[in-house]
Amino acid sequence: MSFLIDSSIMITSQILFFGFGWLFFMRQLFKDYEVRQYVVQVIFSVTFAFSCTMFELIIFEILGVLNSSSRYFHWKMNLCVILLILVFMVPFYIGYFIVSNIQLLHKQRLLFSCLLWLTFMYFFWKLGDPFPILSPKHGILSIEQLISRVGVIGVTLMALLSGFGAVNCPYTYMSYFLRNVTDTDILALERRLLQTMDMIISKKKRMAVTRRTMFQRGDVQNKPSGLWGMLKSVTASAPGSESILCLLDSTPPLCIRGGIKSNGE
Repeated sequence: MSFLIDSSIMITSQILFFGFGWLFFMRQLFKDYEVRQYVVQVIFSVTFAFSCTMFELIIFEILGVLNSSSRYFHWKMNLCVILLILVFMVPFYIGYFIVSNIQLLHKQRLLFSCLLWLTFMYFFWKLGDPFPILSPKHGILSIEQLISRVGVIGVTLMALLSGFGAVNCPYTYMSYFLRNVTDTDILALERRLLQTMDMIISKKKRMAVTRRTMFQRGDVQNKPSGLWGMLKSVTASAPGSESILCLLDSTPPLCIRGGIKSNGE
């Protein structure tokens, strides 16, 4: 009975953490982007939820909350899920996005995504051979092998990135401050700003014309009401909405952000 109560507490906290991760992704990370990738959003929210749950389990271990067997079970389960996402899902989905952006491989993107993932797994496993992480107590396909490789490779990459950032960031900023800004540079930036504003105005005009055409056709007024209308509006798109989405996709993020600010003003 205590295991069921402890599991209900952990599941409730995971649901809350998942909701917080979902809102953080929507409101902070991708608040200025119109293109939504729901699979990426789900993966981020699940990873955020299980990471916060592991931190919560550490606090419960210190304070002595929940049963020790329940804490061990949920700790093991969280490790398995995070390793599954980190080693299997995220590399596969990154490879899938890379292959999907190549037109020649678009029809067989699933096959080439699997090939990229197998290549990643080969190098991921071979990188751990020089490290002293092999143990005769554990098998080659045990969870300890994955945790050891993720830990050693992750710490090594973090050290490399930290060293690169510590050197590159001051060098980059110093080059900006030491550079002499001439009148020609200012005029070029003003010209680029005017071109961007003209692009925003022209696209907003085209979007307004498209919306007016949709309104005249009755696409806005004749939307069905009720639950069926909501489901139909989610699954089906209006005939003119594709052109609006094309305009948003062709507009750079800076232009979209500038258009949002101009509308707010």
